[in-house]
Amino acid sequence: MIWRAVGFFGFQVAGGLCGWLVLPVQPDKGALAGVVAFGLAWFMADTFRGARLLRWVRAGDVAQPAPTSGLWGEIAERVRRLVRARERMTSDSQDRLNDFLGALQASPNGVVLLDAQGRIEWFNHTASQHFGLDARRDLQQYLGNLVRDPGFAAYLAGRDYSHELAVPGRGSTALRPVSLSIQLHPYGEGRLLLLSRDVTALEQAEAMRRDFVANVSHEIRTPLTVLSGFVETLQTLTLSETERERYLGTMALQAQRMQTLVNDLLMLSRLEGSPPPGLADWVSMPIMMAQLEREARELSAVLCAKAGRIQNIVFASQGQCELSGSASELLSAASNLVTNAVRYTSLNGEVHVGVETLLDGSVEFSVRDTGPGIAPEHIPRLTERFYRVDRSRSRDTGGTGLGLAIVKHVVQRHGAELTIASTPGQGSRFSIIFPLERVRQLG
Repeated sequence: MIWRAVGFFGFQVAGGLCGWLVLPVQPDKGALAGVVAFGLAWFMADTFRGARLLRWVRAGDVAQPAPTSGLWGEIAERVRRLVRARERMTSDSQDRLNDFLGALQASPNGVVLLDAQGRIEWFNHTASQHFGLDARRDLQQYLGNLVRDPGFAAYLAGRDYSHELAVPGRGSTALRPVSLSIQLHPYGEGRLLLLSRDVTALEQAEAMRRDFVANVSHEIRTPLTVLSGFVETLQTLTLSETERERYLGTMALQAQRMQTLVNDLLMLSRLEGSPPPGLADWVSMPIMMAQLEREARELSAVLCAKAGRIQNIVFASQGQCELSGSASELLSAASNLVTNAVRYTSLNGEVHVGVETLLDGSVEFSVRDTGPGIAPEHIPRLTERFYRVDRSRSRDTGGTGLGLAIVKHVVQRHGAELTIASTPGQGSRFSIIFPLERVRQLG
C-alpha cells in the first residue's frame, strides 16, 4: 500500500515536472496541468486494471493466473489462493460425504434420513427393498404416507423412539412372512435417522429353537413316563416271572428309543459344528452296499416275523465306484433312507436300492419303495427336524423324526443333491446324486 502511494505521488511529481518543462512561460500553470493530466492517466490505468480484475473474478476461472499486477494483482492472487483453498476443502468434504454415503449404501441395514417434517431426504438400497421406495418418486415425500402400517404410524406420532418396532416387511404373506425391526433416532435440528433390519431369519431361528426344545422334551417325556410307570409297578407289585419279563422288555425298548434319539441329536450337533469332509478319504460303494443290504434284511426279517408276511428287498449296482468323504456320515445317510423304506413299506411290498453312474459321471444312490407315499404338501418339509407326516405311525415304526434331517446335512456337507419324489398310494423314491469330483470309478 505504501509503495502504491509513493508511486502515485511520484507519478504526480513527474507530471508536474513535464508540465513545467512544456510551458516554461507559465511554469505554475504547466506544472498544475501536468499533475492533473498524469493523475487522470494514472486513475484511468488503475481503473482499467481493476476492470480486468473484475472480469476475471466474474469469469470464476481461478485456475488462470491474475490478469494484472501491482496492488490489484496481489489482491487477485490472494483471492485466487483463498478460492482454491476453499475449493479443495469443499472437494475434500464432498469426498468424505460420498464415502460416508457409500458406506451407508453398502450397509446390510436399511437407512432413511428424514427432515424435521418427516420427509425423506435420502435412503439406501436396502431401505428401498424393505419399504418399496423409489428414489425418483419418493424423495421429499412423507414417510408416514408411504409406510402404511398402523403400528408404525403410532410409533412415528408417539415421539418415543427408545425401543425398536417390529412391522411386517414388504411382500409378507402368511406362508412366507417377512418381519422388519425398525427404530428412529433423532439427530440435528429435529431430523430423524431410521434404521431397519430384516429379522425374518432370526425370528424363524427362534421359532425353530422353541419347536426343537418342545419336540425334544415331548419325545423324551413319553418313554420316561413309560419307564417311571413300570419301575413303580415293579417296586410296588408282586409280579410273575412272565409279567416281569414283559415289563422289563418294554422298559428296554423305551430306553433304546431314548438312546436312539440322543444319538441322532449328537449326530446332528456334530454335523453342524464340524468342517465339511475333504476329498482325501474314499469310501467303497460295494462295501457300503453290502452292509446296507445286511442291515435291511435283518430289519425286514424282524418286521416280517411279527406280522407273518414277507417283504421283497432288492439291491442293484451298476458299476463299481468309490465316493470321497466321511464313511460314517455317508453310511448314516444311506442307512436312514434304507431303514425308512423298510419300515414304511407294507410287508408284502418291495424296496429297491440302487447305485447308478449317470451320463455326466456323477453317481446316484437311490431308494425306491412301494409304501403309502407322501402327499405333495409334505415333501418340502420332510427334512425338518421332528417333522412327521403321520406322528402315530412314526412312533409305531420307531422313528425319531431326525433321520431325514441328518440325511440333508450329510448331503449338503458332501456337495451332493437330495431329491424326493412320491405319489400317495404308489410309494416314494429318495435319491442322492454325488458330483463328479467326489466319484472315482474302480476297475
